[in-house]
Amino acid sequence: MKLRETIMKLVFLIAACCSVLAVALICIFLFMNGVPAIFKIGPLKFLTGTVWKPGNNIFGILPMIVGSICVTGLAILMGVPVAILTSVFLSRYCPKKFYGICKSGINLMAGIPSIVYGFFGLVVIVPLMAQLTGKNGNTMLTASILLAVMILPTVVGVTESAITSVPESYYEASLGLGATHSQSVFFAVVPAAKSGILAGIVLGIGRAIGETMAVIMIAGNQPRMPKGITEGLRTMTANIVLEMGYAFGLHREALIATGVVLFVFILLINLSVSMLNRRVHYGD
Repeated sequence: MKLRETIMKLVFLIAACCSVLAVALICIFLFMNGVPAIFKIGPLKFLTGTVWKPGNNIFGILPMIVGSICVTGLAILMGVPVAILTSVFLSRYCPKKFYGICKSGINLMAGIPSIVYGFFGLVVIVPLMAQLTGKNGNTMLTASILLAVMILPTVVGVTESAITSVPESYYEASLGLGATHSQSVFFAVVPAAKSGILAGIVLGIGRAIGETMAVIMIAGNQPRMPKGITEGLRTMTANIVLEMGYAFGLHREALIATGVVLFVFILLINLSVSMLNRRVHYGD
């Protein structure tokens, strides 16, 4: 038995090291190929420039940064409340005979390829937005609505697990103090699952800001500063995918540098939420 335990510990250690090594290699590749390009172009010109013209060696990615932030922010504002309420329903209100159906449907959403979501947005949401706004339907709002739908299974999965893992004593104590079922759920159980809910939101942000194919199909892909929710834009991921196929030289390096900026964004988001979780946990 001791030999088996030792072998399994070694297997787990190797698996963990492989995961860490993979992340380290990705970081090394990105920073080795992207950071030099940022300094060639000029950090301020690259990060705050509003013009992207590779043919003229002008590489300003501020429109793509703002576009990514706007699309992701709107998607989170629309998707997270729905996801949290869905999680509360599944964990505390859903009848047992319907739980399996609802849960299977949400899991199925997570397995649908992003290109299928893109086709749905292109055929259904884009024409609808065109009728409502009287403009081209390939807009920031269209992309945000689609991303809000796409992040639902990710946020619901983590949030429901967090709410379900709250000790039943919290709920029972709230009932014992005279609270109703809904009051106990929303004022005792849900607050106790804050850290798990925040983790789900972070995963949703990562899913939204990293989405590519669906956004390319419906966002308009216009490398300019966003002018409103009913106008087209281009995100950082879309910019990389659209031009990497024919890019070379400094152009290719600038696209990799865009990936570095995106990677840093994700790191900062995770770091911020980790610090917030720590403050919530210790009540500081």
